[in-house]
Amino acid sequence: MPRHFLRDDDLSPAEQKEVLALALELAGDRFAKRPLEGPRTVAVMFDKASTRTRVSFATGIAELGGSPLVIDAGSSQLGRGESVADTTEVLTRMVSAIVWRTFGQERIEEMAAHATVPVVNALTDEFHPCQILADLQTIAQHTGGLAEGDAALAGRSLAYLGDGANNMAHSYLLGGVTAGMDVRIASPASHRPDPAIVARAEEIAASTGGAVLVTDDPREAVAGATAVITDTWVSMGQEGEDGRGEETFAPFQVTSELMALSGGIFLHCLPAYRGKEVAAEVIDGPASVVWDEAENRLHAQKALLTWLLEHPDESTAAHAVAHVRTRGARERA
Repeated sequence: MPRHFLRDDDLSPAEQKEVLALALELAGDRFAKRPLEGPRTVAVMFDKASTRTRVSFATGIAELGGSPLVIDAGSSQLGRGESVADTTEVLTRMVSAIVWRTFGQERIEEMAAHATVPVVNALTDEFHPCQILADLQTIAQHTGGLAEGDAALAGRSLAYLGDGANNMAHSYLLGGVTAGMDVRIASPASHRPDPAIVARAEEIAASTGGAVLVTDDPREAVAGATAVITDTWVSMGQEGEDGRGEETFAPFQVTSELMALSGGIFLHCLPAYRGKEVAAEVIDGPASVVWDEAENRLHAQKALLTWLLEHPDESTAAHAVAHVRTRGARERA
C-alpha cells in the first residue's frame, strides 16, 4: 500500500524530522532530488480557490522532474457528480500521486481508500498539514531547529491566536506536538479546537515531550513563544456564519504589544488582512517571516512528495487506528 499524507499525524516524529531535514536541503539546492523524472505526472486537484498551494505544487512537481496536471473542480466530472471512488480509480491508473484541496476530510479519506498511489491533503475543512510542514521548516530556519541535530524543534513553542476551531489550529496541534513543541492555542471560548483533536495532540505530546495549552488569554499563549501565528478570522466557506464578527476575535489580534511579550517570530499562512487578525506593523515588521514561510511551501511539499514516493510500502495499521480513534471521539463529543 502507498503512504498517504491526509493529516499531520500521518508522519511519526522521526518521519516528520526526515521530511523537514530534506526540505531544508531542497531549500539550499532546489534540484537535488528528481524522483518524478520521466516525466511522471501528479494530479493536483482544486475544489477551493488557491494561490500558494497551486503555485507551490505545480512548480515543485516540475522541479522534481515531473509534470503537474492541475484540475479544477468545475472542469472535471468530479465537479458534476462523479463519485470520489470512480474518479480515484481512473486517476490512480495514470498518475504517480494525487494532491487534493477539498472540503470535508471524509472526501480525501475516501480517495485514499481507493488509491494505489500517494494521496496528499492540500487542505480540507479539518486540516492543512502541508502548511504546517512549511511553518515548522520556517521556525527551524529562523531559530536553529534541525541544525541542532537530534533536538530538532523539541522544546520550542508556538502560539496560535484566533479561530481555534479551524483547520490551521487543528494542524498546529498535531504537527507541533509531533515535533515535540509546546503548542498553545488562544481563541474565544466559542471557537475552541475539536476536543478529539486536542486529545490526540495530548496523546502524541506524552511521547514526544511536547505540550498542549488551550486558553482564552492571548497574553498567556504568547509569553516567551518561539513563534506567534495567526490566520484569517473567516476561513473559506464560513462567510456569513454567526459568531464570526470582529467583536468575537478582536482581542486575539496579533499586535506589537503581544509580539513584545513573545520576543519570537511572526507567521501567517496568508492571505492576510491587516488591521484584523494582525496589525500592519507586525506583518510588515522585522519579526515577520511570512515570505520565507510562503516560499517554504515549495520546499516542504517537494520534500514530502519525495519522501512518500521513496516509502511506498510502509503504511502501518497505527495510522489507520489513530484516524478511527480520533473520528470516533469526535462523533461522541
